[in-house]
Amino acid sequence: MKETFIKMIKEVDLDDPIFIEALPGLGHVGKLVAEHIIHELGAEKFAELYSPSFPPQVFVDEEGIVEPMKNEFYYLKNQGEDGRDFIFLGGNTQGLSPEGQYEICGYILDFVENYGVKEMYTLGGLGTGQPIEKPKVYGVATNKELAEMLQEHEITLRSADGGIIGASGLILGLGISRGMNGVCLMGETPGYFIDADASKAVLKALLKMIKLDVDVAKLEERAEETRKMISKAQQMEREMVERMNIVPGEEDLRYIG
Repeated sequence: MKETFIKMIKEVDLDDPIFIEALPGLGHVGKLVAEHIIHELGAEKFAELYSPSFPPQVFVDEEGIVEPMKNEFYYLKNQGEDGRDFIFLGGNTQGLSPEGQYEICGYILDFVENYGVKEMYTLGGLGTGQPIEKPKVYGVATNKELAEMLQEHEITLRSADGGIIGASGLILGLGISRGMNGVCLMGETPGYFIDADASKAVLKALLKMIKLDVDVAKLEERAEETRKMISKAQQMEREMVERMNIVPGEEDLRYIG
């Protein structure tokens, strides 16, 4: 593989879809939210993104089956109170380098732009480094009107004390010049385990904004499944670091989302 590409699985016709990005990040907060909605509402996968900027590894499940590193696009049609269409972006990885992140996010935006996306939500965790009894949801927006919308939904605006590293921030930033606007929702999390509580907080906030009705009861069960998968991935990454003689932290992007 020499360059990033998107493999189409199914051709779909979408009307003014809302785009929701939820790739792995701190506490896998956003990833859990998107996976829960996808499973509960029966969203269908219609495309996959592959890139040489992903980690040079594969997952192997308990039955010895290989799963490549990839991002996945799912869709829903005519959902929620407003009967909207949706595109969800999930997956098992993000780009390893800044250059890779820019390339991959560019491909993602090119792809969803072709479907007429103008409204975006990116999801992630906001690291605290310590346990949180009741996680708060923080948000940022691409314009003043959306920031006011966040406050109306009782989302705490994140002040200018840091950036958002990784796809959750970059997709919003790069989307502005394309006429795409949106918000990033971040749940407070220690960041060192799969955080179902932070995911629940973000899920409830998101559902109110996009006017979807989804049962949150099975989120903890889904979190346990993700914990097992991430544990395997972390072990593989440690082995890769040892083989490549990388000093931990040198290439660590520590993304929020």
